[in-house]
Amino acid sequence: MAKSRKVIITCAVTGSIHTPSMSPHLPVTAQEIADAAIGAAEAGAAIVHLHARNPQDGRPDQTPEAFAPFLKVIKQRSNVVVNITTGGAPTMTAEERVRPAATFKPEVASLNMGTMNFGLYPMIPRYKGKFKYDWEEPYLERSKAGMFKNTFADIEYILTTCAGNNTRFEIECYDIGHLYTLRHFLDRGLVKPPLFVQSVFGILGGIGPHPEDVIMMKRTADRLLGDNYHWSVLGAGANQMRVAAMCASAWRIHCGSAPASSRNRTRSKSRRCARFSKALGWRSRPPTRRAKSSR
Repeated sequence: MAKSRKVIITCAVTGSIHTPSMSPHLPVTAQEIADAAIGAAEAGAAIVHLHARNPQDGRPDQTPEAFAPFLKVIKQRSNVVVNITTGGAPTMTAEERVRPAATFKPEVASLNMGTMNFGLYPMIPRYKGKFKYDWEEPYLERSKAGMFKNTFADIEYILTTCAGNNTRFEIECYDIGHLYTLRHFLDRGLVKPPLFVQSVFGILGGIGPHPEDVIMMKRTADRLLGDNYHWSVLGAGANQMRVAAMCASAWRIHCGSAPASSRNRTRSKSRRCARFSKALGWRSRPPTRRAKSSR
């Protein structure tokens, strides 16, 4: 069973789920992403989970060239732990998705534990006729017939590609079966304990956000992984605070827009900082000393 430790907040500042028309506060340019990440760190986040976007139209961009400008600024201005996505977007191949982590060798990289339906299309009616760019609606609609692909071969490819980089993985589990996949790779020795398990609740196609779902995910992780993991939780959209309220006192929470704002528009930096304080029960400013993640 995972032991109780200090709460650690991860902030995904831009993600790849939301499109620019959904909020004027969605970070798109390298400067905006850097500012949002540094602001999150100043508000109490110990880890920033980073995606990149095309600065012209805001579409997800997984080229190392898109990551380089904001990674440099974040490292210059903050000691926050950097977590680079290997999830990218459902439209990308595993080879495309792993390139930034393979190039920059971050302290942490995310890794989804399976192929799954990843339904974003229900957001279309809210923004119908309001999309600024021609890629946005087809991108969301594609999730109805498409999927996020991460086969056993894809996962193994990402793990082995980054094996020599000393990168630790944030292992994202969107359903119970993903925990069994993780155990498979643990048994094969391709992942090493202690594991950092991120349980994601409320994505259409994954496990739901009901308290019983959260409890079942935790119990299954305890049974399969024993003391070999640290647990983190993320609730999609309006589920974020409900799930965080259940778990923040004993475990880690993950806030931000990947996918924690799928039912709420992405907030400005000041409101995002307030959400961290609310999640931890701070009444005003967070403590000046941030919790650190263990390598």
